[in-house]
Amino acid sequence: MTPLLSQAAAQSATLPSDAGAGASNALWITCAAILLLLVMSAFFSASETALTAASRSKLRARADKGDAGAEAALSVTRDTDRLIGAILLGNNVVNILSASLATALFTGLFGASGVAIATVVTTVLVLIFAEVMPKSYAIGNPENLAATVARPISGVTKILSPLVMVVQVIVRSLLSAFGLRAGNDGSLFSVHEEITGALTIGHESGAVQKEDRDRLLGALDLGNRSVEEVMKHRSEIQMIDADLPPETILETVLASPHTRLPVYRGERENVIGVIHAKDVLRAVHNSAYDDIGDPAEAVRDFEVMAVAMKPYFVPETTALDEQMREFLARRAHFALVIDEYGSLRGLITLEDILEEIVGEIADEHDTEAAQELKPLPSGDYLIDGAMTIRDLNRALDWNLPDDEANTVAGLVIHMAQSIPAQGQVFSFLGYRFEVVQRRDNRIAKLRIRPLAAPEDAAEG
Repeated sequence: MTPLLSQAAAQSATLPSDAGAGASNALWITCAAILLLLVMSAFFSASETALTAASRSKLRARADKGDAGAEAALSVTRDTDRLIGAILLGNNVVNILSASLATALFTGLFGASGVAIATVVTTVLVLIFAEVMPKSYAIGNPENLAATVARPISGVTKILSPLVMVVQVIVRSLLSAFGLRAGNDGSLFSVHEEITGALTIGHESGAVQKEDRDRLLGALDLGNRSVEEVMKHRSEIQMIDADLPPETILETVLASPHTRLPVYRGERENVIGVIHAKDVLRAVHNSAYDDIGDPAEAVRDFEVMAVAMKPYFVPETTALDEQMREFLARRAHFALVIDEYGSLRGLITLEDILEEIVGEIADEHDTEAAQELKPLPSGDYLIDGAMTIRDLNRALDWNLPDDEANTVAGLVIHMAQSIPAQGQVFSFLGYRFEVVQRRDNRIAKLRIRPLAAPEDAAEG
């Protein structure tokens, strides 16, 4: 009996040691699993930031040079809904699983208080090592990291895509139940916004000159602006009455700084043609030297409609980029603008559209030089009322709205809800406006300055 008792005692003495070793192994396995899950969470967070922040133009340039990672990044970002859904699903799964393991671990070590300890520790670890640190690195190196993670993320996306589709169906169903609709037709990447943001940042940092920024933004903005915004108003159009004597018509053509002039009959709304100064000169020359031989007789027999071209009319709502393409396709430089009722509103030229990109274009025949905006000693700017708000903003880097009016005078009338009297002062939109000169019902000159102090806003 003694040997048997001794053997049992020895076996019983070894049990606590084995149980302690098993518990220790489980502890280390749980810690390793939590660490692995945190690494996976950091991978998902960095991948999401890199793939959404990376410039598609830079990725395209790298892909064109043979970078397979950049090509994979471009491919995986084409379906943004599936990409973001897969990353969010994977990230949430590993975060929840790591929190559950941490809770079980700390509860076993510290009892009921382990839940609170697990919550604090997990939050700190996830926030620092799985969110802030990887996303900070990804923001600083988006293209490089996007090219690196694109292929593994593509595999994850393919694996999780069935679950992502189920989640999307559930989300859309719930939103529909509340009368809402998930918008899935927008693009995650907007080329226009990306270029605009890059130019703005470059200008603020001094890497891009103001003139270069304005030209590029002007070209990008043509599709968002209409003919109505840049046309010359009909009150400013120089026109020719077809019933005037030939001598008067020729004198008007020679005295005009414009090479193309509309021709009307009866009233200015009734435009029947457009003449080119070169065609007029050619017709008079041919009549004087080829047919009659007497220049005076050639002038008297000149018929303006014989050299007039058919007028080209365009709607006032036409986008500027579309109108420029029409000008190029027609090999035309001049169009008359009409409203929805067919009434004449103004005229627009190819030069007007180009000036929206490169700024004012002047030559030796221009009678009105570009307005040079220089501050007066008081800090005010003396502005022509007919100056467009866009040109003023462009010249002085201001931000006056041009939604309700095209010209500075129009903005003042809109805000005042009346035609101000000469000398009247207004303060709105962060600027002070003073009517310096008024002609009939038109504001001719304004004095404007940004409001520098709160007490200025009390004026008006």
